[in-house]
Amino acid sequence: MTIAESYASLARMLEYPEKKETVLAASAGIGSFLQEHDMEGALAPFAEFVATSTLAELQEDYVATFDFNPAVAPYLGHHLHGDNQKKGAYLIRLKQEFGRYGYTPAGNELPDHLPLVLGFLAHLAEQNNDSERRSFIADCVLTGIEKLAAGFAGRPHSPWKSAVEAARLLCAADSAPHEEVQPC
Repeated sequence: MTIAESYASLARMLEYPEKKETVLAASAGIGSFLQEHDMEGALAPFAEFVATSTLAELQEDYVATFDFNPAVAPYLGHHLHGDNQKKGAYLIRLKQEFGRYGYTPAGNELPDHLPLVLGFLAHLAEQNNDSERRSFIADCVLTGIEKLAAGFAGRPHSPWKSAVEAARLLCAADSAPHEEVQPC
């Protein structure tokens, strides 16, 4: 699995679940990638949750986790800036970066929605824009994911916690100047 495929898999895991098989396959792929690169990401609880749940249960838990709990809302701007003018400037910056690199997100989510941002990182990796991707993570993504992950302190048993942690681990490793995540 390449770094681009890893980001794309994380995006699929953290989107509203449309197909159980898609979420399960994405989880298996990113779990293997993290293990191969010595990034301890305990995705077993998430994979078990997906395997033992119906699609309706996955969807219900997704909404209960991400839509009704601001501490773990999947919008990075919320975690970085709250609801003020700085958040608006952040959203504009994200849209400008997307346009600059030819990324046109599908759907109607705000540009700071974590799965959409992960999709952009996959796009940058596919385009071999490695230094730009690492800078973007360091400047616009990592702190927000870290704050989102910290929001799960009040929900330590949520299966989605491990999925967000996997995104945090991959972004932290990918943006670190001293280490590179190489494709398998």
